[in-house]
Amino acid sequence: MEIFKWLNDQLLRMDWLHGLVRLLVENVFNLDMGSRLGGSVHFFIYDVIKILILLSVLIFVISWVQSYFPPERTRRILGNMRGFRANLAGALLGTVTPFCSCSSIPLFIGFTSAGLPLGVTFSFLISSPLVDLASMILLASIFNWSIALAYVVVGIVLAVIGGTLIGKARMEKYVEAFVSQQKMLELPQNQLTLRDRLIYARDQVTEIIRRVWLYILIGVGIGAAIHNWIPQDLITASIGSDNWWVVPAATLLGVPMYADIFGTLPIAEALVARGVGLGTVLAFMMSVTAISLPSLIMLKKVVKTPLLVLFFAIVVFGIMLIGFLFNAFTYLLI
Repeated sequence: MEIFKWLNDQLLRMDWLHGLVRLLVENVFNLDMGSRLGGSVHFFIYDVIKILILLSVLIFVISWVQSYFPPERTRRILGNMRGFRANLAGALLGTVTPFCSCSSIPLFIGFTSAGLPLGVTFSFLISSPLVDLASMILLASIFNWSIALAYVVVGIVLAVIGGTLIGKARMEKYVEAFVSQQKMLELPQNQLTLRDRLIYARDQVTEIIRRVWLYILIGVGIGAAIHNWIPQDLITASIGSDNWWVVPAATLLGVPMYADIFGTLPIAEALVARGVGLGTVLAFMMSVTAISLPSLIMLKKVVKTPLLVLFFAIVVFGIMLIGFLFNAFTYLLI
């Protein structure tokens, strides 16, 4: 147990990095760690470096594994499943795809055009931006493993239920006609060498970091400001967990925004540290990543309004319910 705690502190929380950045802030920048400015600078540098290191390593490993499962191979696997098992498989597939909601939509189109049931593709679409292995590890590094695992479980449950309800509604006629005309090309797996797979994983790291670095900087910057400059009393009075309306407000507040979960995690860390309910924070995170306005606009190009409205309503209701449950039972996860 002590070994696990040491590994968790050094590899995930990166206590060694925390100490190095403290030395940098105090001895190079000559700032007092107890001051607002010193605390903000430390929070910013430490969180940015920690997130980028963890993200790079995790995306590399995940992408290397993904190189064995191109879309056509995945379609064949899922095509043999039906009902709950198929929706669960679609949701679990989403957990190993490190994509934001907008990046998930091309795969959604590919799976739909390849003949997968609509409910299964929506389980994937909900799960993919919401839950992945990288976000689980980062959540564990910021909070703890209980919270990280609970988040993953509820995210998968939401994806399975959401996809199942959409499948039961038989909304196939509300998918744009061009989707069925798209063709999927199978990757020649027997021609890929280990070097090819490693190059692919490296390129995925480069592409994803290039896409999310700005959101990480913005998210960590906002987190640093919340953590050190906004009075705790003001935050808890405005969005404290005792106010019933904060979960719906946090959910709807996230819709106009667009960011990867990696950019919202530092904000979540700072808000929880200042006394905001865990469920409220997670509802905001899930809303930003799963139903952001840019992703809804892209999805509108693929599906018609009734299906889009049903998708939005199911996900919003699910996120709010998850927020209320986490606020009510946070004490079990601390």
